[in-house]
Amino acid sequence: MSEMLKGIAASDGVAIAKAYLLIEPDLSFTKQTVEDSEGEITRLKQALATSTEEIQKIRDKAAETLGEAEAQVFDAHLMVLSDPELTGAIETNITDNKVNAESALKEVTDMFIGLFEAMEDNPYMQERAADIKDVTKRVLSHLLNVKLPNPSMINEEVVVIAHDLTPSDTAQLDRRYVKAFVTNIGGRTSHSAIMARSLEIPAVVGTKSITKIVKDGDMLAVDGIAGEVLVHPTEDEIAKVKKVGEDFAKLKAEWDKLKDAATVTADGKHLELAANIGTPKDLEGVNNNGAEGIGLYRTEFLYMDSSELPTEDDQFEAYKAVLEGMSGKPVVVRTMDIGGDKELPYLPLPHEMNPFLGYRALRISLVEDGIFRTQLRALLRASVYGQLRIMFPMVATLVEFRSAKAILEEEKAKLIDEGVKVADDIQVGIMIEIPAAAVIADKFAKEVDFFSVGTNDLIQYTMAADRMNERVSYLYQPYNPSILRLLKHVIDSAHAEGKWAGMCGEMAGDQTAVPLLMGLGLDEFSMSATSILKTRSLMKRLDTSKMAELADKAINDCDTADEVVALVNEYVK
Repeated sequence: MSEMLKGIAASDGVAIAKAYLLIEPDLSFTKQTVEDSEGEITRLKQALATSTEEIQKIRDKAAETLGEAEAQVFDAHLMVLSDPELTGAIETNITDNKVNAESALKEVTDMFIGLFEAMEDNPYMQERAADIKDVTKRVLSHLLNVKLPNPSMINEEVVVIAHDLTPSDTAQLDRRYVKAFVTNIGGRTSHSAIMARSLEIPAVVGTKSITKIVKDGDMLAVDGIAGEVLVHPTEDEIAKVKKVGEDFAKLKAEWDKLKDAATVTADGKHLELAANIGTPKDLEGVNNNGAEGIGLYRTEFLYMDSSELPTEDDQFEAYKAVLEGMSGKPVVVRTMDIGGDKELPYLPLPHEMNPFLGYRALRISLVEDGIFRTQLRALLRASVYGQLRIMFPMVATLVEFRSAKAILEEEKAKLIDEGVKVADDIQVGIMIEIPAAAVIADKFAKEVDFFSVGTNDLIQYTMAADRMNERVSYLYQPYNPSILRLLKHVIDSAHAEGKWAGMCGEMAGDQTAVPLLMGLGLDEFSMSATSILKTRSLMKRLDTSKMAELADKAINDCDTADEVVALVNEYVK
């Protein structure tokens, strides 16, 4: 019997493949007295040997896909496994205390971890503690005969099943094999959903219980368009899902014809359709989908994909590649947006009750201004290779913007003094994601060159509803009249000062929101590259004066988000 699970449609497309569970296994055990110490030592040695073999394979794969420097972390793991002081201590513990291998392993490694972690002023020893933790987990999994998932080693077509996917999990997914993914939590704006769209992998999120229902190897049919997952689908159901996939492919082929077309509305108005990217590798998808620019380059992936702070030259090369790859089209680069759920192991941040409202993004850049200056120098040096626009994230006050801009001007002056060429037409703007900035957008508009609205955060902060929290996800309402009023104020404030207003949050590519945003006068829409052609096709059919009438009615006559959606459907028919 098949079973149907409903979730949130996060990334278009369908997939039929076996489930691969990417969840932390239960590694609990009970301490036991064991007479056969030799037998326990043999078990331990086998687990150590299997772990060594596994880590060697992971190391080789990492070297091949990420490079030699990234792979070196696994050399440290191999050293731990072959350290006679550590393994000898575990064997002695088994023999002297007549305990099972699991218990001896945990006791000895906990002692070493505690010892190294106590050396707070020695980062090298702190790293060794992390290595021992990682290795212990692997050896324990073999002693307990439990599978430890490793997404980088997937080598057959699968649907990845997880409670949630972190940005680093998604970075390891190989598109050749990962045909879709499904999670318990999350919404259309969670990182996993955004990554799925940029990787063009079908995804269904927020199913609440997929990890409890599905076992490794179960057959699944995933429909990322309807947000449905079938467990153990019948032949008929598989045929239906395949038909959905074929129809979607035909629709995509229609959209593809618009790849080289300008984005023009039914009444002849030109709008800019841009793409959001995370790394220079995303450029292929951007150009294949006919983007007219990049509206958001999330530079934090440069920091997250590195084992130390990226150097000025590393960053310069990445920014130059993107600017050149866009052949003179505008590129909006957001400065480092670390914090919240994006952590760096080499930049320890204070533990906070609510990191999303805490020390993150520009707040870190203004304090750790050495890191900020390095990034700005790299950007300024790259500016001569294309049309660069710099955007500061998480701005709440004018003072923050002025401070950041002053640092930018200082670094620009230094470079020019050093004889380095810097473009003289770099636009500097801010991301509007904090309600405080949206409310005084008229003041900001006098000093910035542009606004780009980050709706993912703006909506959650305005509605005081964490977008990752299933219990309050109903409050994540892009079409709520309060949000539309805020957007109208931001866009009107920009236009009053002759500036442009864009949007790089997920709302920009939302097919229900697009008619409203057109009516509000938004100039630039930046989205996952895979949403561009679908949006261009929609915009071609819509008249901006009719959409202005729609937006006006939505703001003034509607009381709820549902009423707004009904109104849009009525207008767009």
